[in-house]
Amino acid sequence: MVFQKYEGLYEMLYLSELLNLWFRQTFVHLLGELLLFLQLLMQAVAHIRILVSVCLILAGSAVNAQLLPNFGGQRAGLSTLGFLKNDMNSRSAGMSGAGVALDGDYLSVSSNPAALTAINEFGFGAAHLLLGAGIHQSLLSVQGKLKSEATLGLSMNSLNSGAMPYRTEFQPDGTGNYFYVGQHALGVNYAQKLSEQFNLGVTLKYIFEQMAEYRNHMLAFDVGFLYETDFRDMKFAVLVQNFGGNSAARGDYYAVDFNRDPEAALSRYTIPTVFKMGLSFKAWEQGNRHLLVAAELNNPNDNAENIRIGTEFAYRDLLQVQGGVKLSVKGQTLPTFGFRYKSRIGVHPIHFGYAMNPANFLGTQHLFTLQFTRNRSTR
Repeated sequence: MVFQKYEGLYEMLYLSELLNLWFRQTFVHLLGELLLFLQLLMQAVAHIRILVSVCLILAGSAVNAQLLPNFGGQRAGLSTLGFLKNDMNSRSAGMSGAGVALDGDYLSVSSNPAALTAINEFGFGAAHLLLGAGIHQSLLSVQGKLKSEATLGLSMNSLNSGAMPYRTEFQPDGTGNYFYVGQHALGVNYAQKLSEQFNLGVTLKYIFEQMAEYRNHMLAFDVGFLYETDFRDMKFAVLVQNFGGNSAARGDYYAVDFNRDPEAALSRYTIPTVFKMGLSFKAWEQGNRHLLVAAELNNPNDNAENIRIGTEFAYRDLLQVQGGVKLSVKGQTLPTFGFRYKSRIGVHPIHFGYAMNPANFLGTQHLFTLQFTRNRSTR
């Protein structure tokens, strides 16, 4: 009996020692994981602070040193070449334009050139936007991977007004002649990974505009940064879009010379420079399905600041459905919608996309996209 009593006591002491050892090992492991997480978080914060500081300086120059001014529309209509602001990526457009922190594809030249680092094979993306009133806009982007792992490509963004009649004060119904407005931006795109998480992208644009007999040429550029993390695939991004000088058309044609000043000079206007800052992350993931949430703050030089919030439900890599809303965008209080479907031509992946952007008074804009990737491997 005494032996059994001491044997039971020994077993209790042994189990207590095992539990004590397990708790100590678990505590040390959790403490190590916590320290590693804090270290990674401090590195991410340091990079993001640098990114935001640089881009705020650039954006401040673009908006006359007004960083995040009051939420008013007093600057509306102060810039020209508005086609440069149109979102030509159906995935981003379906999420109400909250695309600055999305992973990249061939149409990321429209949302953030830094995301082009995600491209691994040569391919192209094409988009066509129906703006209404016979106005169309198209984008073609061709991108490829260099041996240095950088991405290099070309893009062409064009808007055409369709035929419009000449009207004068003496012939308000038209003179019988027609003219066109064409706006084009030829871009050279370059993106490079600076580290495992840090991506840089730059687009240099040559812009050409033609309105009847008037012409305009100028240069502008986009510079974007994208920071990737391992936590829920979270990404942070900042972008300065359409950074350049003032724009002025050149020409001296008058349909009617009555009461005209032949010496009058054409006015100069800024181009629509926009500072964007946003993030995206997977809010929910189960098996081959996930829900992505993205948010973006836009600070344009020609309108009030606004916020875009979007979501995307993805099933495998085959189908993504997007939705979103715009906050503080006058005349666009209705939600947006889009989808993207993946198929194949032989072994080459191909994506079809669509997005609709309903406006309160100007109808609904429709965007159609197509992306093709060359697959050098065989089944």
